[in-house]
Amino acid sequence: MNRAILVVSVALLVVLAGCASDIGSPENAIDDSQTVGNALEVVDMNVKEVSPDEEYVVLENTADESVDLSGFELRDREGGQVDGGLSPFSFPSEFVLESGETVKITTGEGDPTDNELYWGYNVNIWRDDGDVVRLVDDNDQVVLEHAYGDIDLAESESDGDVEGDNGDESDGLDGSTIEGELEIHHIDVGQGDSTLIVTPANETILIDTGDWREDGSEVIAYLEAQGIDRIDHLVATHADADHIGGHAAVIEHFETTGEGIGTAYDSGVPSDSATYGNYLDTVDEYDVELLIVESGDELPLEGDVSAQVMNPPAGDAGSDVNDNSVVLALEFGDFQYLAPGDVDTGVEQRLVDEWENDLESDVYKAGHHGSSTSSSDAFVDAIDPETAIISSAYDSQYGHPSDEVLERFAAREIETYWTGVHGDIVVRTDGTSIEVETEELFSTDPEDILADTPDSDDETNSLISPPLVASGIDGAVAPAMG
Repeated sequence: MNRAILVVSVALLVVLAGCASDIGSPENAIDDSQTVGNALEVVDMNVKEVSPDEEYVVLENTADESVDLSGFELRDREGGQVDGGLSPFSFPSEFVLESGETVKITTGEGDPTDNELYWGYNVNIWRDDGDVVRLVDDNDQVVLEHAYGDIDLAESESDGDVEGDNGDESDGLDGSTIEGELEIHHIDVGQGDSTLIVTPANETILIDTGDWREDGSEVIAYLEAQGIDRIDHLVATHADADHIGGHAAVIEHFETTGEGIGTAYDSGVPSDSATYGNYLDTVDEYDVELLIVESGDELPLEGDVSAQVMNPPAGDAGSDVNDNSVVLALEFGDFQYLAPGDVDTGVEQRLVDEWENDLESDVYKAGHHGSSTSSSDAFVDAIDPETAIISSAYDSQYGHPSDEVLERFAAREIETYWTGVHGDIVVRTDGTSIEVETEELFSTDPEDILADTPDSDDETNSLISPPLVASGIDGAVAPAMG
């Protein structure tokens, strides 16, 4: 099984060609931006609780002349980009809409015609309870706006690129305010990993689901205690059994007793373990949308939170599951958070080289459970975190967290939290200030944590083959990964 046939890749660019009208031509059509905007009306929309293949917007040319839409873009209320950082829809070169004719732009995929174009996404663009349709010319000026639902255009102007009263273009960022609170729950799952993120828009992201031995029970119990009835984005950083151990159970739980799973995301590098196979079988059984992500992608989040994918690299990145971990960088206001999965120091250096200042974060979830194979000097310096979170068991068989990493954090005076002594760890931020709440009280000085760790050696555990133990699934075995 390879990346190409595992799942359908996230499409970030759509090529629309051969859509120019056979009747008109750009030379004979109106191309003045303001006149084009005045000539067009939004005459139909289908955005209420529909799939992307059914979601559409219809524009009609009400003028007596044809209009040239070459290079114009269709956007939602976010301005520059649609929700979640997805690319705006761009009309094809030499696309002309004749007088009295309509053009239907559908969110999903399809074969374009003179009067029907396709955005090409498999996620919805428009909010069903209210949004703004914006048409923007090739100079990034808004020439048409159509609001529906409980939306005030005067208020929504601050969300996108609009022309102010003085005629100057404004990106709407100066003076804008970030509202709400972002929560990041680091669930204590012993020697494993699971992180719940709740955005100010109450959108949920679950990154990993703990060790396979628990079969998601700890994670599900925690989510229920938090009142979570749906997972909008389920991320498998990589195929190790201590990261996807509860994926199958979580999917089944929310699909049968909750409000379901929105979309699942995978690195695209498979494992031959029973745990991984069970996860994919459950995805198929409940018809959960499963997408491969790679460097440069973003999760389609609503509101002011962005989730940038920094790894795995685009193209063929080999078969190492750890090195192809999904690395996510979250941003909310002035706050940044980095979760690097189990990448090792070699990948960390590539991330430093490729992403540079974009790595800088307030909170760093220590790579590979605090192992010495991760959190290199160069990587930690590039992140320059105030706070580090380590997820591993107190009596980790791999010696996590390593003395070396804790000493590195201590030298940089990084406030450190470890599930082994702090239990569940919740980070809350309003985009400026940060508050950390723990289940158990313990010092956040890395030296104090180092003094309390059980005596155990952490010498390049990645070189040691993990023991195989019975998985309980048809007598198969799964690695007890560290």
